[in-house]
Amino acid sequence: MIYRSFAWGCVVSALTISGAWATWSAFKSRDVDDGVVKANGRLEVQRIEIATKFAGRVLEVPVQEGDVVKVGAVIAQLDVTDLQAQLAGVQAMRQRALQAMARAQGEAQVRRIQTTVAEMEFGNALNLRKEVLVSDSEVKRRQAQRDGERAGVTIATAAIGEASAARDEADAGIKRLRIAIEDHTLRAPVAGRIEYRVVEPSSVIPAGGRVATLLDTSHVHMTIFLPAKVAGQLRVGDEARIVLDAAPQVTLLAKVSFVASEAQFTPKHVETPTEREKLTYRVKLSLSEDVAMANMGLLKAGLTGNGLVRMHTADSGW
Repeated sequence: MIYRSFAWGCVVSALTISGAWATWSAFKSRDVDDGVVKANGRLEVQRIEIATKFAGRVLEVPVQEGDVVKVGAVIAQLDVTDLQAQLAGVQAMRQRALQAMARAQGEAQVRRIQTTVAEMEFGNALNLRKEVLVSDSEVKRRQAQRDGERAGVTIATAAIGEASAARDEADAGIKRLRIAIEDHTLRAPVAGRIEYRVVEPSSVIPAGGRVATLLDTSHVHMTIFLPAKVAGQLRVGDEARIVLDAAPQVTLLAKVSFVASEAQFTPKHVETPTEREKLTYRVKLSLSEDVAMANMGLLKAGLTGNGLVRMHTADSGW
């Protein structure tokens, strides 16, 4: 089974290379008259700076320059000892708030019962006063006792609210500290390749300090400059091709992802076989994510090559 899979892979690879070479040969035989325009450019890969939100000491940097990493891979780990101690303290505060809440709830329950008894005694005193069996002072005493128990219920209820607020404050602190601890582990937001490793273990970096530079190899494009008569016929989404000087046998399928709305002077680094146009339009040819990932080992920022686009006046297909 292994040998057959390997043989089939060789057949597929041979067909792919043959198709790419045939396509490239077709491109080489075309010129502007055929509706295909070629312009030189450089590959550009989206760079992502991996930086920390917090100042701290770097414990480890498990990646090296050139490493290919997956989404979520650990790029660097900062020291979280102090944050873990703070988290333990806030968790203790939350436990204390819960105990205070339980005590206040018990106190409120006792006060309610006492208020009920005081209400009954006050009512009895009013009935006895009608029969002149108790004095006015006794009625007032029992009324004051009832009012005091009612106030006690109010105070106990307020204590419950205070303990509840302390618990919520502790929960918010725990959440904040857990997020901060998680943020001390710097992870790759996308799959890609490490271009630069900036810090080493035991380094102390400030908030916003850069740890590494990650190349998002799924977002690769080439910027070319075309004259108005060509750029005016292009539309975003038009098919294009990219051929690198380092691998002329490989033809990369691309699409027009951007056409500038205003002309600019042609950059000095642009070289064309004919006289350079004074004003050109900037055009981006982007590779699809599938094509970019399939050629990850080949694609490197700064590689020179040619971008080919077909004008809409062309009758022939790609």
